[in-house]
Amino acid sequence: MLPSTKDPVIPVASDRSEIEQDAAALEHYKEIEKAEVRTEQAEVRTEEAELRTEEAEVRTDQAEARTDQAEARTELANTRTEQANTRTEQAEKRTDQANTRTDEANTRTEEAEARTAEAIRASELRYRRLFETAQDGILILDGDTGQVLDANPFMMDLLGYSQEEFLGKKLWEIGPFKGTDASKTAFTELQQKDRVRYGGMSLESKDGRRVEVEFVSNAYLVDQKRLIQCNIRDLAERRLAADKITTLNAELEQGVVERQRLEAQFIEVQKMEVVGQLAAGVAHDFNNILAVIMGYGDLLSSDLGPGSPLLKYTEEIRHASDRAAGLTRQLLVFSRKQTVQPLVLDLNDAVRELDKLLMRLIDENIEMRIVSGKDTGHVKADSGYIGQVLMNLVVNARDAMPDGGKLTIAINNATLDETYTSRHPGVIPGAFVMLSVSDTGTGMTEEVKARLFEAFFTTKPKGKGTGLGLSTCQTIVQQSGGYIDVYSELGQGTTFKIYFPRVEQPIDAIAALLPSGPLPRGTETLLVVEDDLSLRHLARGVLETQGYHVLVAPNGQEALRVARDHQGSPIRLVLSDVIMPQMGGREMAEHLKTTNPELKVLFTSGYTDDTISHHGVLEAGVEFLAKPYTPAALAFKVRELLDASA
Repeated sequence: MLPSTKDPVIPVASDRSEIEQDAAALEHYKEIEKAEVRTEQAEVRTEEAELRTEEAEVRTDQAEARTDQAEARTELANTRTEQANTRTEQAEKRTDQANTRTDEANTRTEEAEARTAEAIRASELRYRRLFETAQDGILILDGDTGQVLDANPFMMDLLGYSQEEFLGKKLWEIGPFKGTDASKTAFTELQQKDRVRYGGMSLESKDGRRVEVEFVSNAYLVDQKRLIQCNIRDLAERRLAADKITTLNAELEQGVVERQRLEAQFIEVQKMEVVGQLAAGVAHDFNNILAVIMGYGDLLSSDLGPGSPLLKYTEEIRHASDRAAGLTRQLLVFSRKQTVQPLVLDLNDAVRELDKLLMRLIDENIEMRIVSGKDTGHVKADSGYIGQVLMNLVVNARDAMPDGGKLTIAINNATLDETYTSRHPGVIPGAFVMLSVSDTGTGMTEEVKARLFEAFFTTKPKGKGTGLGLSTCQTIVQQSGGYIDVYSELGQGTTFKIYFPRVEQPIDAIAALLPSGPLPRGTETLLVVEDDLSLRHLARGVLETQGYHVLVAPNGQEALRVARDHQGSPIRLVLSDVIMPQMGGREMAEHLKTTNPELKVLFTSGYTDDTISHHGVLEAGVEFLAKPYTPAALAFKVRELLDASA
């Protein structure tokens, strides 16, 4: 810095040049000072400019910041604008949707109003139909004046007045209510109450009849107008309806009882089917054993000779075997496995042939009478089983008359009409031949009758009955297409009526009993097919004793092999069991006949499984020998078939 110029020091010069120099210096100093001032001013200005520049830069920064903020705000504003636009569009869409929903709601409202109007119309129509078809008389009254506004057809039919005689008049001014103070009193009471009922009111019809009715009235509003509806019910019709309901309830109860009976019957059928299958299996095996016992017993008897003391033992063996065979027959019939060989026959002849046998079954204090029918039709049945049915019924009748009585067997034509079949479900109307067995014995209770044909049910003491007798009878009759019915009262006796279908066919020839004398012989080659070893040995022994050449096999497949390997004289006859393991008799016979069409086949079995029969009835053309058979029966049957083929 230069010294201050406020008080300048002026040097003293000796000469002018110095003064000038000093003056110049002074000027110079002044200039310098000015320059310095200017410099300072310039520096100040520079500083100020720098400050301004800095301020400008700050302002610029601030401006840029504001610009950035403005741009950010602009972008934000743009974003908000876009969002606002989006929301506006969404709002417009929602508005459109709301408008659409409003339109739909309006449409639904219109449809609902239309449905409501239709429902009202339908309701009015239903009410009108109910009103016009009601089985009660109906009067509609003005609730304030008692004037009749409407009357239904039943009301007019009930009392005989026309609609014009009802409409527009007050209740106490018309026909049956005319002039009755009770009608006015009742109307006043009804105006005060919502419901009034009068039971047992008697009204007079137009033709003077007295009609006992029940009068029930109730009040309600329709379009703010009070109406009174009077229901007038004919008590005679109500009593008829009550009687009908009582009848229907009784029928319903009867239906429930019938259903319970059918359910019990179904369970019984299922139980009997299982028992039947077991019984059939046991009877089949037992028949094989019996055939062996009976066969060897007969052979032993023939070897002993007529004077042997041992014959009484063989006779007892045969007697016991016959009883056992009868029991197995009952089991097979009960299980529906016994093969029936039906023939067209005259029931009178079949019963007369049993006369002596039946007489031996009853006691001396019982009088038996057989009443043959005149011009009775023919029936198709197995005569042997008819005998079994008769013997069972005669034995039961005998046991029911321990002190003696009368036993009547009668044969007659009978026609079962729809009146009978309606009381006996399962029976088909038609022409029948009736076989009746009546006794004057003790009769039976309803409880016993209900279980009469139940398998294994018996009223006899233990050891006196199997309970299969009547069940067997029913099965035999049904297998012949017939029906069995029973009538009995306690202390008044019992009558069994058996109906066999009548057939328009000539009587078949009945095979004669086995002839006495020696057994027939032969030399032909036979094939015995039997799965039971003992029975196979017996049949072979019997036939070989009679001179035949016998081949044997235990089943159908082995029989085919034996026949194929046989080199001797041709096999003329096959004696075969029906049911065997691996291959049965029917299938085996069909195979053998393809190479030997002239081959004769004799089937034998304790029971069949419909292989050679249909529901137990033997097919036409099938030769059959039932087990248990005797040596004589076997020998004669074989010879019969061989001779028939010659």
